[in-house]
Amino acid sequence: MPTTANVVPTTYPPAAIDKAIAAIQFDAQGLVPAIAQQHDSGEILMMAWMDRDAVAETMRTGRVCYWSRSRKAPWRKGDTSGHIQTLVDLRIDCDGDTLLVLVDQTGVACHTGRHNCFFRAIRDGALETIAPVMIDMDKIGKDQG
Repeated sequence: MPTTANVVPTTYPPAAIDKAIAAIQFDAQGLVPAIAQQHDSGEILMMAWMDRDAVAETMRTGRVCYWSRSRKAPWRKGDTSGHIQTLVDLRIDCDGDTLLVLVDQTGVACHTGRHNCFFRAIRDGALETIAPVMIDMDKIGKDQG
């Protein structure tokens, strides 16, 4: 599993944060989808939502923050599990309506205890689990959003 041992969080000055937020097309609920990708392997880890404050906090601190639609509150990845995402780069797509968050993942990204959230696939016409549980999240606390 990747580790943040040698990765310095990327942070941005206020003017850059303002420019980024101005370029993002937030939806009617004030949210934008954010795809988290492991910076060095290219592995897609998860998709979550960000609001303006989550984008700003992520860019300011270098620790990835999302918006939890279920809790209607900020969700700092790893607050309960310790499985944080350190920001390496934040990218905005051509339409400004999706973010790519390049991260260095500590531990697992998925609340199920798997390395990423994309662990199910159609095989021979059936939905199968294709990745094992790596950590029992009930023992350490889940990051659910």
